[in-house]
Amino acid sequence: MDVNQQMKEIIEDTPVIMAVKDQAGIRQCLGQESRVVFILFGDICNIDEIVKTIKEAGKLAIVHMDLISGLGSKEVSVDFIRRTTDADGIISTKPALIKRGRELGLFTVLRFFVLDSIALENVMKQEGANADMIEILPGIMPKITQRIVKSLSIPVICGGLISDREDIINALNAGAVAISTTNTEAWTM
Repeated sequence: MDVNQQMKEIIEDTPVIMAVKDQAGIRQCLGQESRVVFILFGDICNIDEIVKTIKEAGKLAIVHMDLISGLGSKEVSVDFIRRTTDADGIISTKPALIKRGRELGLFTVLRFFVLDSIALENVMKQEGANADMIEILPGIMPKITQRIVKSLSIPVICGGLISDREDIINALNAGAVAISTTNTEAWTM
């Protein structure tokens, strides 16, 4: 079994993905049961230490490329993450970065903001741009989640605005394999 298939299985077995947006979030996630962490902050000077801290806790570290200060939108920024960190994967809204991540053997999550029917059509057309998974935001739209899950052949993660157990259950019941949230209270639900 290849590494990306193993990553998919771990995520599918982890219904709540911890997303961290600051050092306090990292400290809180280290003692939690979830094995997957989405890193939503950092810069080119500290991302290697952030990833190292998460990896030392036995967790998978997936870096949101678009939110790391100092990285550009060019494919070389993925090379930078691959060469200077031990990250397991990347998240991005940019299909070119996802493509480069796949080429480099990283697990990839293509993030979509589903704000209107045009954005929804774009999700359906992309077929994930060959990403391992897609993440849709906001994640509190069970009907839309269900439509996306039925039309795509890759797993879907719901993120954004998920605040309670009902949101988590609704997203999972709609077919999402997991949810991601920075809400530390939701990490233990």
